[in-house]
Amino acid sequence: MIKQILGKLPRKPSKSSSSNGSNHNEVSPLNSNSNSYGVTNSSNNSKGLGNTGKIMLNSTSSGTSQVTSNGNHVPVKPNQGKKTVRVNGQVGPSVMNPVLSYEVLPSFRDVPSAEKQNLLIRKLQMCCVLFDFGDPTKNLKEKDVKRQTLLELVDYISAVNSKFNEVTMQELTKMVAANLFRTLPSFNHDNRLLDMFDPEEDEPTMEPSWPHLQVVYELLLRFVASSETDAKLAKRYIDHSFVLKLLELFDSEDQREREYLKTILHQVYGKFMVHRPFIRKAINNIFYRFIFETEKHRGIAELLEILGSIINGFALPLKEEHKLFLVRALIPLHKPKCVAMYHHQLMYCITQFVEKDFKLADTVIRGLLKYWPVTNSSKEVMFLGELEEVLEATQAAEFQRCMVPLFRQIGRCLNSSHFQVAERALFLWNNDHIINLIIQNRKVILHIIFPLLEKNTRGHWNQAVQSLTLNVRKIFSDADQALFDECLEKCQEDEISNKETQERRELTWKRLEDIAASNFVSTEAVLVSRYASSVVIANSAN
Repeated sequence: MIKQILGKLPRKPSKSSSSNGSNHNEVSPLNSNSNSYGVTNSSNNSKGLGNTGKIMLNSTSSGTSQVTSNGNHVPVKPNQGKKTVRVNGQVGPSVMNPVLSYEVLPSFRDVPSAEKQNLLIRKLQMCCVLFDFGDPTKNLKEKDVKRQTLLELVDYISAVNSKFNEVTMQELTKMVAANLFRTLPSFNHDNRLLDMFDPEEDEPTMEPSWPHLQVVYELLLRFVASSETDAKLAKRYIDHSFVLKLLELFDSEDQREREYLKTILHQVYGKFMVHRPFIRKAINNIFYRFIFETEKHRGIAELLEILGSIINGFALPLKEEHKLFLVRALIPLHKPKCVAMYHHQLMYCITQFVEKDFKLADTVIRGLLKYWPVTNSSKEVMFLGELEEVLEATQAAEFQRCMVPLFRQIGRCLNSSHFQVAERALFLWNNDHIINLIIQNRKVILHIIFPLLEKNTRGHWNQAVQSLTLNVRKIFSDADQALFDECLEKCQEDEISNKETQERRELTWKRLEDIAASNFVSTEAVLVSRYASSVVIANSAN
Protein backbone atom coordinates (compact mmCIF):
# COMPACT_ATOMS: atom_id res chain seq x y z
CA MET A 1 0.00 0.00 0.00
CA ILE A 2 2.77 2.43 0.97
CA LYS A 3 4.70 1.53 -2.21
CA GLN A 4 1.64 2.33 -4.32
CA ILE A 5 1.28 5.77 -2.70
CA LEU A 6 5.01 6.53 -3.11
CA GLY A 7 4.85 5.44 -6.74
CA LYS A 8 2.28 8.11 -7.53
CA LEU A 9 4.49 10.97 -6.22
CA PRO A 10 6.32 13.05 -8.90
CA ARG A 11 9.95 12.08 -9.31
CA LYS A 12 12.84 14.53 -9.32
CA PRO A 13 14.08 15.08 -12.89
CA SER A 14 17.39 13.49 -13.69
CA LYS A 15 20.47 15.42 -14.75
CA SER A 16 20.24 13.97 -18.25
CA SER A 17 16.71 15.27 -18.73
CA SER A 18 17.68 18.82 -17.69
CA SER A 19 20.63 18.89 -20.11
CA ASN A 20 18.54 18.17 -23.23
CA GLY A 21 18.07 21.88 -23.93
CA SER A 22 21.77 22.77 -24.00
CA ASN A 23 21.56 23.87 -27.64
CA HIS A 24 18.87 26.41 -26.82
CA ASN A 25 18.19 28.93 -24.02
CA GLU A 26 18.98 27.29 -20.72
CA VAL A 27 18.07 28.31 -17.20
CA SER A 28 21.24 28.87 -15.20
CA PRO A 29 21.08 28.34 -11.45
CA LEU A 30 22.15 31.24 -9.25
CA ASN A 31 23.71 31.27 -5.81
CA SER A 32 21.43 30.78 -2.84
CA ASN A 33 21.52 34.51 -2.02
CA SER A 34 20.59 35.73 -5.50
CA ASN A 35 17.53 35.79 -7.76
CA SER A 36 16.67 33.20 -10.41
CA TYR A 37 15.21 34.43 -13.68
CA GLY A 38 13.72 32.04 -16.20
CA VAL A 39 12.32 32.30 -19.73
CA THR A 40 9.04 30.52 -20.44
CA ASN A 41 9.04 29.35 -24.05
CA SER A 42 6.96 26.77 -25.86
CA SER A 43 8.55 24.09 -28.01
CA ASN A 44 7.26 25.88 -31.11
CA ASN A 45 8.93 29.23 -30.54
CA SER A 46 12.37 27.68 -30.12
CA LYS A 47 12.62 26.98 -33.83
CA GLY A 48 14.55 29.46 -35.89
CA LEU A 49 16.10 31.23 -32.89
CA GLY A 50 19.36 29.27 -32.90
CA ASN A 51 21.96 29.36 -30.18
CA THR A 52 21.25 32.58 -28.32
CA GLY A 53 23.34 32.00 -25.22
CA LYS A 54 22.21 32.01 -21.62
CA ILE A 55 19.58 34.57 -20.70
CA MET A 56 18.35 35.11 -17.19
CA LEU A 57 14.97 36.85 -17.03
CA ASN A 58 12.33 37.56 -14.46
CA SER A 59 9.90 34.68 -14.37
CA THR A 60 6.33 35.72 -15.03
CA SER A 61 4.98 32.48 -13.65
CA SER A 62 3.90 32.06 -10.07
CA GLY A 63 4.46 28.30 -10.08
CA THR A 64 7.29 26.29 -8.59
CA SER A 65 9.02 25.27 -11.82
CA GLN A 66 10.58 26.88 -14.86
CA VAL A 67 10.29 25.68 -18.42
CA THR A 68 13.23 25.41 -20.78
CA SER A 69 12.99 25.93 -24.53
CA ASN A 70 12.38 22.23 -25.17
CA GLY A 71 9.57 21.96 -22.63
CA ASN A 72 11.42 20.38 -19.68
CA HIS A 73 10.43 21.55 -16.20
CA VAL A 74 13.17 22.55 -13.79
CA PRO A 75 12.17 22.72 -10.10
CA VAL A 76 12.68 26.06 -8.41
CA LYS A 77 12.83 26.79 -4.71
CA PRO A 78 9.84 28.73 -3.36
CA ASN A 79 11.93 31.85 -2.67
CA GLN A 80 13.57 31.86 -6.09
CA GLY A 81 12.18 33.99 -8.92
CA LYS A 82 10.19 36.07 -6.44
CA LYS A 83 12.69 37.98 -4.35
CA THR A 84 13.25 41.55 -5.53
CA VAL A 85 16.44 43.53 -5.02
CA ARG A 86 16.54 47.32 -4.65
CA VAL A 87 19.05 48.70 -7.12
CA ASN A 88 19.66 52.46 -7.48
CA GLY A 89 16.35 53.29 -5.82
CA GLN A 90 14.43 50.80 -7.98
CA VAL A 91 12.59 47.68 -6.97
CA GLY A 92 12.68 44.82 -9.45
CA PRO A 93 14.79 42.01 -10.84
CA SER A 94 18.42 42.99 -11.07
CA VAL A 95 21.70 41.59 -12.31
CA MET A 96 23.96 41.21 -9.29
CA ASN A 97 25.79 37.92 -9.96
CA PRO A 98 29.08 38.47 -11.84
CA VAL A 99 28.84 35.02 -13.50
CA LEU A 100 25.52 35.89 -15.12
CA SER A 101 25.52 35.72 -18.92
CA TYR A 102 23.21 38.30 -20.52
CA GLU A 103 23.56 38.03 -24.27
CA VAL A 104 21.68 39.53 -27.17
CA LEU A 105 18.75 37.78 -28.78
CA PRO A 106 18.57 37.50 -32.58
CA SER A 107 17.30 40.47 -34.55
CA PHE A 108 13.74 40.61 -35.84
CA ARG A 109 15.19 40.56 -39.36
CA ASP A 110 16.83 37.20 -38.74
CA VAL A 111 13.69 35.24 -37.82
CA PRO A 112 10.63 34.24 -39.87
CA SER A 113 7.50 36.40 -39.58
CA ALA A 114 5.73 33.62 -37.69
CA GLU A 115 8.34 33.78 -34.92
CA LYS A 116 8.50 37.58 -34.52
CA GLN A 117 5.69 37.68 -31.96
CA ASN A 118 7.42 35.14 -29.72
CA LEU A 119 10.73 36.96 -30.13
CA LEU A 120 9.06 40.26 -29.20
CA ILE A 121 7.78 38.76 -25.94
CA ARG A 122 11.20 37.35 -25.12
CA LYS A 123 12.91 40.67 -25.76
CA LEU A 124 10.37 42.48 -23.57
CA GLN A 125 10.96 39.97 -20.78
CA MET A 126 14.69 40.33 -21.23
CA CYS A 127 14.44 44.11 -20.75
CA CYS A 128 12.72 43.65 -17.39
CA VAL A 129 16.15 43.00 -15.85
CA LEU A 130 17.48 46.10 -14.08
CA PHE A 131 21.10 47.10 -13.63
CA ASP A 132 22.91 49.12 -11.01
CA PHE A 133 23.83 52.48 -12.56
CA GLY A 134 25.36 53.72 -9.32
CA ASP A 135 28.62 52.08 -10.41
CA PRO A 136 29.45 53.12 -14.01
CA THR A 137 32.03 50.31 -14.33
CA LYS A 138 29.58 47.53 -13.53
CA ASN A 139 27.88 45.25 -16.09
CA LEU A 140 28.98 47.38 -19.05
CA LYS A 141 28.39 44.63 -21.62
CA GLU A 142 24.98 43.71 -20.24
CA LYS A 143 23.89 47.35 -20.10
CA ASP A 144 24.86 47.85 -23.73
CA VAL A 145 23.02 44.67 -24.76
CA LYS A 146 19.87 45.86 -23.00
CA ARG A 147 20.07 49.32 -24.57
CA GLN A 148 20.47 47.86 -28.05
CA THR A 149 17.53 45.54 -27.40
CA LEU A 150 15.39 48.49 -26.27
CA LEU A 151 16.32 50.47 -29.39
CA GLU A 152 15.36 47.49 -31.54
CA LEU A 153 12.01 47.27 -29.74
CA VAL A 154 11.38 50.97 -30.43
CA ASP A 155 11.99 50.42 -34.14
CA TYR A 156 9.75 47.34 -34.17
CA ILE A 157 6.88 49.08 -32.36
CA SER A 158 7.11 52.03 -34.75
CA ALA A 159 7.08 49.85 -37.88
CA VAL A 160 4.46 47.28 -36.90
CA ASN A 161 1.45 47.18 -39.24
CA SER A 162 -0.95 44.96 -37.31
CA LYS A 163 -2.89 45.45 -34.10
CA PHE A 164 -1.07 44.67 -30.87
CA ASN A 165 -2.54 41.65 -29.12
CA GLU A 166 -3.28 41.43 -25.42
CA VAL A 167 -0.17 39.40 -24.56
CA THR A 168 2.08 42.05 -26.15
CA MET A 169 0.31 44.85 -24.26
CA GLN A 170 0.64 42.99 -20.99
CA GLU A 171 4.35 42.26 -21.41
CA LEU A 172 5.13 45.75 -22.69
CA THR A 173 3.41 47.53 -19.80
CA LYS A 174 5.06 45.09 -17.37
CA MET A 175 8.49 45.94 -18.80
CA VAL A 176 7.75 49.68 -18.70
CA ALA A 177 6.60 49.42 -15.07
CA ALA A 178 9.71 47.45 -14.08
CA ASN A 179 12.03 50.10 -15.56
CA LEU A 180 10.23 53.37 -14.86
CA PHE A 181 8.21 53.06 -11.66
CA ARG A 182 10.55 53.63 -8.77
CA THR A 183 10.77 55.59 -5.54
CA LEU A 184 12.06 59.12 -6.10
CA PRO A 185 14.21 60.96 -3.52
CA SER A 186 11.98 62.96 -1.19
CA PHE A 187 12.56 65.76 1.32
CA ASN A 188 9.22 65.32 3.05
CA HIS A 189 10.65 63.14 5.83
CA ASP A 190 12.95 65.88 7.10
CA ASN A 191 11.53 69.33 7.76
CA ARG A 192 15.01 70.86 7.92
CA LEU A 193 15.86 69.58 4.45
CA LEU A 194 12.42 70.62 3.26
CA ASP A 195 13.09 74.22 4.30
CA MET A 196 16.56 74.18 2.75
CA PHE A 197 15.33 72.92 -0.62
CA ASP A 198 15.03 75.68 -3.21
CA PRO A 199 14.20 74.57 -6.79
CA GLU A 200 15.36 77.92 -8.15
CA GLU A 201 18.82 77.66 -6.58
CA ASP A 202 19.58 73.94 -6.14
CA GLU A 203 21.19 72.06 -9.00
CA PRO A 204 18.94 69.19 -10.17
CA THR A 205 20.30 65.65 -9.95
CA MET A 206 20.54 63.89 -13.31
CA GLU A 207 19.14 60.35 -13.41
CA PRO A 208 22.17 57.98 -13.82
CA SER A 209 20.06 55.32 -15.58
CA TRP A 210 18.83 57.80 -18.21
CA PRO A 211 20.51 55.95 -21.15
CA HIS A 212 17.99 53.14 -20.54
CA LEU A 213 15.09 55.18 -19.20
CA GLN A 214 15.06 57.44 -22.25
CA VAL A 215 14.59 54.50 -24.62
CA VAL A 216 11.88 52.98 -22.39
CA TYR A 217 10.03 56.32 -22.39
CA GLU A 218 10.38 56.50 -26.17
CA LEU A 219 9.02 52.96 -26.46
CA LEU A 220 6.01 53.80 -24.28
CA LEU A 221 5.37 56.98 -26.26
CA ARG A 222 5.46 55.13 -29.59
CA PHE A 223 3.14 52.44 -28.20
CA VAL A 224 0.55 54.90 -26.88
CA ALA A 225 0.65 57.06 -30.02
CA SER A 226 0.55 54.09 -32.41
CA SER A 227 -2.56 53.64 -34.54
CA GLU A 228 -2.17 49.88 -33.98
CA THR A 229 -2.87 50.26 -30.24
CA ASP A 230 -6.50 49.50 -29.49
CA ALA A 231 -7.55 51.85 -26.66
CA LYS A 232 -10.40 49.59 -25.55
CA LEU A 233 -7.98 46.71 -25.05
CA ALA A 234 -5.00 48.74 -23.81
CA LYS A 235 -7.01 50.45 -21.06
CA ARG A 236 -6.87 47.17 -19.10
CA TYR A 237 -3.11 47.62 -18.74
CA ILE A 238 -2.74 51.40 -18.93
CA ASP A 239 -5.22 51.70 -16.08
CA HIS A 240 -5.73 54.09 -13.16
CA SER A 241 -2.87 52.55 -11.20
CA PHE A 242 -0.52 52.93 -14.18
CA VAL A 243 -1.55 56.58 -14.66
CA LEU A 244 -1.04 57.36 -10.95
CA LYS A 245 2.48 55.93 -11.05
CA LEU A 246 3.23 58.04 -14.13
CA LEU A 247 2.01 61.14 -12.29
CA GLU A 248 4.24 60.34 -9.30
CA LEU A 249 7.26 60.47 -11.60
CA PHE A 250 6.56 64.14 -12.41
CA ASP A 251 8.43 64.94 -9.19
CA SER A 252 11.67 63.70 -10.79
CA GLU A 253 14.62 66.08 -10.57
CA ASP A 254 15.67 65.27 -14.14
CA GLN A 255 13.93 67.70 -16.49
CA ARG A 256 14.48 65.35 -19.45
CA GLU A 257 12.31 62.77 -17.72
CA ARG A 258 9.58 65.31 -16.95
CA GLU A 259 9.47 66.38 -20.61
CA TYR A 260 8.89 62.79 -21.72
CA LEU A 261 6.24 62.30 -19.03
CA LYS A 262 4.46 65.46 -20.17
CA THR A 263 4.26 64.22 -23.77
CA ILE A 264 3.21 60.70 -22.79
CA LEU A 265 0.50 61.82 -20.35
CA HIS A 266 -0.91 64.16 -22.97
CA GLN A 267 -1.08 61.25 -25.44
CA VAL A 268 -2.74 59.04 -22.83
CA TYR A 269 -5.31 61.78 -22.11
CA GLY A 270 -6.09 62.09 -25.81
CA LYS A 271 -6.29 58.36 -26.56
CA PHE A 272 -8.05 57.01 -23.46
CA MET A 273 -11.19 59.10 -23.08
CA VAL A 274 -12.37 56.89 -20.23
CA HIS A 275 -9.37 58.06 -18.14
CA ARG A 276 -9.86 61.80 -18.66
CA PRO A 277 -11.90 62.63 -15.52
CA PHE A 278 -9.56 60.49 -13.41
CA ILE A 279 -6.44 62.22 -14.79
CA ARG A 280 -7.88 65.68 -14.06
CA LYS A 281 -8.83 64.63 -10.54
CA ALA A 282 -5.39 63.10 -9.89
CA ILE A 283 -3.65 66.31 -11.05
CA ASN A 284 -5.99 68.29 -8.78
CA ASN A 285 -4.89 66.19 -5.82
CA ILE A 286 -1.23 66.84 -6.63
CA PHE A 287 -1.96 70.58 -6.69
CA TYR A 288 -3.87 70.46 -3.37
CA ARG A 289 -1.00 68.67 -1.64
CA PHE A 290 1.50 71.11 -3.13
CA ILE A 291 -0.48 74.25 -2.18
CA PHE A 292 -1.72 73.35 1.29
CA GLU A 293 0.89 70.89 2.60
CA THR A 294 4.38 70.70 1.09
CA GLU A 295 4.91 73.57 -1.41
CA LYS A 296 7.57 71.24 -2.84
CA HIS A 297 7.09 69.63 -6.26
CA ARG A 298 9.31 69.74 -9.32
CA GLY A 299 6.73 69.00 -11.99
CA ILE A 300 4.05 71.67 -11.47
CA ALA A 301 5.09 73.57 -14.61
CA GLU A 302 4.83 70.45 -16.79
CA LEU A 303 1.44 69.49 -15.33
CA LEU A 304 0.15 73.02 -15.98
CA GLU A 305 1.45 72.82 -19.52
CA ILE A 306 -0.67 69.69 -20.07
CA LEU A 307 -3.67 71.38 -18.46
CA GLY A 308 -3.26 74.41 -20.71
CA SER A 309 -3.82 72.18 -23.71
CA ILE A 310 -6.72 70.40 -21.97
CA ILE A 311 -8.43 73.68 -21.01
CA ASN A 312 -8.05 74.91 -24.57
CA GLY A 313 -10.20 71.97 -25.67
CA PHE A 314 -12.99 72.45 -23.11
CA ALA A 315 -16.42 72.67 -24.73
CA LEU A 316 -18.70 75.65 -24.11
CA PRO A 317 -20.52 76.38 -21.91
CA LEU A 318 -17.97 75.39 -19.30
CA LYS A 319 -19.01 72.67 -16.87
CA GLU A 320 -19.30 73.51 -13.19
CA GLU A 321 -16.53 70.98 -12.52
CA HIS A 322 -14.12 73.02 -14.64
CA LYS A 323 -15.05 76.29 -12.92
CA LEU A 324 -14.45 74.68 -9.53
CA PHE A 325 -11.05 73.54 -10.76
CA LEU A 326 -10.22 77.17 -11.57
CA VAL A 327 -11.33 78.45 -8.15
CA ARG A 328 -10.00 75.63 -5.97
CA ALA A 329 -6.74 74.70 -7.70
CA LEU A 330 -5.50 77.21 -10.28
CA ILE A 331 -6.09 80.48 -8.40
CA PRO A 332 -4.61 79.17 -5.10
CA LEU A 333 -1.48 78.16 -7.04
CA HIS A 334 -0.52 81.85 -6.79
CA LYS A 335 0.07 81.35 -3.05
CA PRO A 336 3.36 79.30 -2.87
CA LYS A 337 6.66 81.15 -2.65
CA CYS A 338 8.09 79.31 -5.67
CA VAL A 339 5.32 80.49 -8.03
CA ALA A 340 8.00 81.90 -10.36
CA MET A 341 8.92 78.32 -11.33
CA TYR A 342 5.58 77.78 -13.07
CA HIS A 343 3.96 81.21 -13.35
CA HIS A 344 4.13 81.40 -17.14
CA GLN A 345 2.18 78.12 -17.52
CA LEU A 346 -0.25 79.12 -14.76
CA MET A 347 -0.95 82.46 -16.42
CA TYR A 348 -1.72 80.70 -19.71
CA CYS A 349 -4.25 78.40 -18.00
CA ILE A 350 -5.92 81.35 -16.22
CA THR A 351 -6.25 83.45 -19.38
CA GLN A 352 -7.65 80.43 -21.25
CA PHE A 353 -10.54 80.30 -18.77
CA VAL A 354 -11.25 84.04 -19.09
CA GLU A 355 -11.15 83.89 -22.88
CA LYS A 356 -13.60 80.98 -22.90
CA ASP A 357 -15.98 82.58 -20.38
CA PHE A 358 -15.52 86.35 -19.87
CA LYS A 359 -17.80 86.23 -16.83
CA LEU A 360 -14.97 84.52 -14.92
CA ALA A 361 -12.82 87.67 -15.12
CA ASP A 362 -14.24 89.09 -11.88
CA THR A 363 -13.55 85.79 -10.07
CA VAL A 364 -9.97 85.65 -11.37
CA ILE A 365 -9.15 89.29 -10.54
CA ARG A 366 -10.51 88.99 -6.99
CA GLY A 367 -8.52 85.77 -6.63
CA LEU A 368 -5.34 87.58 -7.65
CA LEU A 369 -6.06 90.35 -5.14
CA LYS A 370 -6.58 87.74 -2.42
CA TYR A 371 -3.11 86.26 -2.94
CA TRP A 372 -1.37 89.55 -3.81
CA PRO A 373 2.16 89.58 -2.34
CA VAL A 374 2.99 92.16 0.32
CA THR A 375 6.77 92.04 0.63
CA ASN A 376 7.88 90.12 -2.47
CA SER A 377 8.55 92.71 -5.19
CA SER A 378 9.48 90.26 -7.96
CA LYS A 379 6.24 88.37 -7.33
CA GLU A 380 4.31 91.65 -7.54
CA VAL A 381 5.79 92.31 -10.97
CA MET A 382 4.60 88.86 -12.12
CA PHE A 383 1.11 89.50 -10.74
CA LEU A 384 0.90 92.84 -12.57
CA GLY A 385 1.88 91.12 -15.81
CA GLU A 386 -0.80 88.47 -15.31
CA LEU A 387 -3.33 91.14 -14.38
CA GLU A 388 -2.73 92.87 -17.70
CA GLU A 389 -3.35 89.61 -19.58
CA VAL A 390 -6.61 89.03 -17.70
CA LEU A 391 -7.81 92.64 -18.18
CA GLU A 392 -7.10 92.26 -21.89
CA ALA A 393 -9.93 89.68 -22.03
CA THR A 394 -12.24 91.46 -19.54
CA GLN A 395 -15.54 93.04 -20.60
CA ALA A 396 -16.91 96.31 -19.20
CA ALA A 397 -19.56 94.73 -16.94
CA GLU A 398 -17.07 92.42 -15.18
CA PHE A 399 -14.54 95.24 -14.92
CA GLN A 400 -17.03 97.46 -13.06
CA ARG A 401 -17.66 94.75 -10.45
CA CYS A 402 -14.05 94.64 -9.30
CA MET A 403 -12.56 98.02 -10.29
CA VAL A 404 -12.64 99.61 -6.81
CA PRO A 405 -10.54 96.98 -4.95
CA LEU A 406 -8.47 96.50 -8.09
CA PHE A 407 -7.36 100.14 -8.41
CA ARG A 408 -6.77 100.46 -4.69
CA GLN A 409 -4.17 97.73 -5.13
CA ILE A 410 -2.82 99.24 -8.34
CA GLY A 411 -2.54 102.57 -6.48
CA ARG A 412 -0.39 100.93 -3.81
CA CYS A 413 1.82 99.54 -6.56
CA LEU A 414 2.11 103.02 -8.15
CA ASN A 415 3.62 104.32 -4.90
CA SER A 416 5.92 101.34 -4.36
CA SER A 417 9.47 102.28 -3.46
CA HIS A 418 10.64 99.42 -5.71
CA PHE A 419 10.86 101.12 -9.09
CA GLN A 420 10.12 97.94 -11.09
CA VAL A 421 6.78 97.48 -9.32
CA ALA A 422 5.78 101.12 -9.84
CA GLU A 423 6.98 101.04 -13.45
CA ARG A 424 5.08 97.81 -14.25
CA ALA A 425 1.88 99.24 -12.75
CA LEU A 426 2.21 102.39 -14.90
CA PHE A 427 2.73 100.24 -18.01
CA LEU A 428 -0.95 99.19 -17.72
CA TRP A 429 -1.79 102.55 -19.33
CA ASN A 430 0.09 101.45 -22.46
CA ASN A 431 -2.64 98.91 -23.23
CA ASP A 432 -5.42 100.38 -25.40
CA HIS A 433 -8.13 98.00 -24.13
CA ILE A 434 -7.31 98.77 -20.49
CA ILE A 435 -7.23 102.52 -21.19
CA ASN A 436 -10.71 102.29 -22.72
CA LEU A 437 -12.02 100.49 -19.63
CA ILE A 438 -10.42 103.10 -17.35
CA ILE A 439 -11.69 106.09 -19.33
CA GLN A 440 -15.23 104.67 -19.33
CA ASN A 441 -15.09 104.48 -15.53
CA ARG A 442 -12.81 107.48 -14.89
CA LYS A 443 -15.19 109.18 -12.43
CA VAL A 444 -14.62 106.34 -9.98
CA ILE A 445 -11.03 105.37 -10.80
CA LEU A 446 -9.47 108.85 -10.95
CA HIS A 447 -10.68 109.74 -7.44
CA ILE A 448 -8.92 106.58 -6.15
CA ILE A 449 -5.52 106.98 -7.83
CA PHE A 450 -5.14 110.74 -8.33
CA PRO A 451 -3.56 111.45 -4.90
CA LEU A 452 -1.11 108.63 -5.52
CA LEU A 453 -0.20 109.99 -8.94
CA GLU A 454 0.43 113.41 -7.39
CA LYS A 455 2.62 111.86 -4.72
CA ASN A 456 4.68 110.11 -7.42
CA THR A 457 5.12 113.30 -9.45
CA ARG A 458 6.40 115.23 -6.46
CA GLY A 459 8.44 112.74 -4.53
CA HIS A 460 9.34 109.41 -6.21
CA TRP A 461 13.06 108.82 -6.26
CA ASN A 462 13.12 107.18 -9.72
CA GLN A 463 13.10 109.50 -12.70
CA ALA A 464 11.53 106.94 -15.07
CA VAL A 465 8.61 106.45 -12.66
CA GLN A 466 8.08 110.20 -12.46
CA SER A 467 8.08 110.49 -16.24
CA LEU A 468 5.57 107.65 -16.69
CA THR A 469 3.35 109.16 -13.98
CA LEU A 470 3.23 112.48 -15.87
CA ASN A 471 2.14 110.59 -18.99
CA VAL A 472 -0.72 108.95 -17.08
CA ARG A 473 -1.82 112.33 -15.65
CA LYS A 474 -1.89 113.70 -19.19
CA ILE A 475 -4.13 110.82 -20.36
CA PHE A 476 -6.70 111.71 -17.68
CA SER A 477 -6.32 115.43 -18.34
CA ASP A 478 -6.99 114.96 -22.07
CA ALA A 479 -9.94 112.65 -21.43
CA ASP A 480 -11.83 114.90 -18.97
CA GLN A 481 -10.25 118.22 -17.98
CA ALA A 482 -13.13 119.20 -15.69
CA LEU A 483 -12.87 115.95 -13.71
CA PHE A 484 -9.09 116.31 -13.59
CA ASP A 485 -9.37 119.84 -12.15
CA GLU A 486 -11.96 118.67 -9.64
CA CYS A 487 -9.68 115.87 -8.45
CA LEU A 488 -6.73 118.27 -8.30
CA GLU A 489 -8.70 120.74 -6.18
CA LYS A 490 -9.93 117.99 -3.86
CA CYS A 491 -6.39 116.66 -3.57
CA GLN A 492 -5.09 120.10 -2.56
CA GLU A 493 -7.88 120.48 0.03
CA ASP A 494 -7.06 117.04 1.44
CA GLU A 495 -3.40 117.99 1.66
CA ILE A 496 -4.23 121.17 3.61
CA SER A 497 -6.56 119.21 5.90
CA ASN A 498 -3.95 116.50 6.45
CA LYS A 499 -1.34 119.11 7.20
CA GLU A 500 -3.54 120.77 9.84
CA THR A 501 -4.30 117.39 11.40
CA GLN A 502 -0.58 116.62 11.53
CA GLU A 503 0.19 119.96 13.17
CA ARG A 504 -2.49 119.39 15.83
CA ARG A 505 -1.10 115.95 16.49
CA GLU A 506 2.41 117.28 16.92
CA LEU A 507 1.18 120.05 19.23
CA THR A 508 -0.63 117.49 21.36
CA TRP A 509 2.51 115.41 21.71
CA LYS A 510 4.54 118.50 22.56
CA ARG A 511 2.18 119.46 25.37
CA LEU A 512 2.16 115.88 26.60
CA GLU A 513 5.95 115.82 26.73
CA ASP A 514 6.03 119.12 28.63
CA ILE A 515 3.51 117.91 31.22
CA ALA A 516 5.35 114.58 31.61
CA ALA A 517 8.64 116.43 32.12
CA SER A 518 7.18 118.61 34.88
CA ASN A 519 5.69 115.63 36.75
CA PHE A 520 8.34 112.99 36.26
CA VAL A 521 8.88 112.56 40.05
CA SER A 522 5.22 112.60 41.05
CA THR A 523 2.63 109.83 41.07
CA GLU A 524 0.12 111.80 39.02
CA ALA A 525 -1.42 110.27 35.89
CA VAL A 526 -1.65 112.45 32.79
CA LEU A 527 -4.80 112.29 30.62
CA VAL A 528 -4.89 113.86 27.16
CA SER A 529 -8.27 114.37 25.45
CA ARG A 530 -8.83 113.60 21.75
CA TYR A 531 -8.79 117.36 21.07
CA ALA A 532 -5.44 119.05 20.94
CA SER A 533 -6.80 122.24 22.54
CA SER A 534 -7.49 120.68 25.96
CA VAL A 535 -5.09 118.87 28.22
CA VAL A 536 -6.42 117.68 31.56
CA ILE A 537 -4.26 116.64 34.49
CA ALA A 538 -5.97 114.24 36.83
CA ASN A 539 -4.60 113.56 40.25
CA SER A 540 -4.24 109.85 40.91
CA ALA A 541 -5.63 110.39 44.42
CA ASN A 542 -8.92 111.62 42.94
